Amino acid sequence: MKFLKKLFAPVDMTLGKPWEDILVFTLPMLLGNIAQQLYNTVDSVVVGRYVGDNALAAVGSAGPIFNLLIVLFIGISVGAGILVSQYFGAKNREELSRTIGNSLTLTACASLFVMAVATLLTRPLLELLGTPDSILDWCTSYLHIMFIGIAGMAFYNILSGILRGMGDSISALLYLLVASGLNIALDLLFVAKFEMGVAGVALATVIAQGVSAVLCMLRLMKMKDAFDMKVTYLKMTKKHAIGIIRLGVPSGLTQAIMSMAMLVVQSLTNSFGEQFIAANVIVMRVDGFAMLPNFSFGTAMTTYAGQNIGAKKFDRVTQGAKQGTFMGLAVSAAITATILFFGRPLMSIFTETESLVNLSMNMMKILAVGYLAMAIIQSLSGVMRGAADTVTPMWISIIMTIIIRVPIAYGLAYLTRSPELPQGRQESVYISLLISWIIGAVMTGVAYKRGKWKGKALA
Repeated sequence: MKFLKKLFAPVDMTLGKPWEDILVFTLPMLLGNIAQQLYNTVDSVVVGRYVGDNALAAVGSAGPIFNLLIVLFIGISVGAGILVSQYFGAKNREELSRTIGNSLTLTACASLFVMAVATLLTRPLLELLGTPDSILDWCTSYLHIMFIGIAGMAFYNILSGILRGMGDSISALLYLLVASGLNIALDLLFVAKFEMGVAGVALATVIAQGVSAVLCMLRLMKMKDAFDMKVTYLKMTKKHAIGIIRLGVPSGLTQAIMSMAMLVVQSLTNSFGEQFIAANVIVMRVDGFAMLPNFSFGTAMTTYAGQNIGAKKFDRVTQGAKQGTFMGLAVSAAITATILFFGRPLMSIFTETESLVNLSMNMMKILAVGYLAMAIIQSLSGVMRGAADTVTPMWISIIMTIIIRVPIAYGLAYLTRSPELPQGRQESVYISLLISWIIGAVMTGVAYKRGKWKGKALA
């Protein structure tokens, strides 16, 4: 019992060796992110194997629209996580309690809004993007179910962000593992046995996410040593609601911009036909796993920086930033090597079509080196966000996606048109992404070195 109590206790990252704090915090969160990614991956594998390549393309085409319409939750999660980590580091129980209460209320309001609005916008957006008629109905059905059941995903992400802000990355991991196992079982039940197609995949995901949200809520209610859970704290206050929104809006906008860029590029992707759409789904699923260490280190750095800034330990922040970025680069180098040498068997998991495997692998080779650049972006951006500077990463993201990636993608496609390739070369989609990552890494490194983020602490 003592071991379990220690395992689930909030972690104070203001003490001990920085690299050990970051690594211990990152590992369970990485495993949790892997479990999260399994939602999408299992969905893709099941529909690809049991329904067909067109169904696989449908699930993939729905992704950018779903990501665009859930930016509210991303903003709330980031804003809440920053405030929670700083107030936890500062040992300010009252402010911590009010921040958590306001976060829950904001999440409930945002869930109702997305449920009402997103279901109405789904089909018009799919049509606007030129989604092929052969997969349009499947895409619509998938997204309608996902948005109607959005509350589970919303509350899990906000609650897990709050738990991580207080140094608990273990609970979110365990609950995601439970939910992932449930998702796999329900996918096979709904799709393989009941033949519900992409609708079954969406329903399985919604149910599993709802379970993980309930488990997170139960865990949070037991953390009485760290904060107070009172009904009065659920009432939104101007200070805390605005604080969460002010910090979260730049991150939400960052995700919205990235999603909009993906939507614009998705239109280019759709022009290359259904096989390339399906290949793009496979690449994005493998890419999703490859990026997990970078995202995990980035989130860990946000919590680490937030707690130490709240405790006024600025030297530890700088020391941890160097060590965390180095670890992120080392892991990304290993992932890049793995993809280059063993990528083909990974692609074969999703489809038995040899031409699709070859196409996916060729595209994946272009992206692989870019994970080193993303290690720098995520780790140093995490530090800046932890210091309550969410604006700088937002502007870097805008430049990366809108100013660099989208024009290069369409420009390369246009310049490589020929009678044999009337839409241009397919590689333009991924070359543009690689270039944007490299430039983004340089910009993030410069912004971190300038150090303006050091003067933005709230606690």
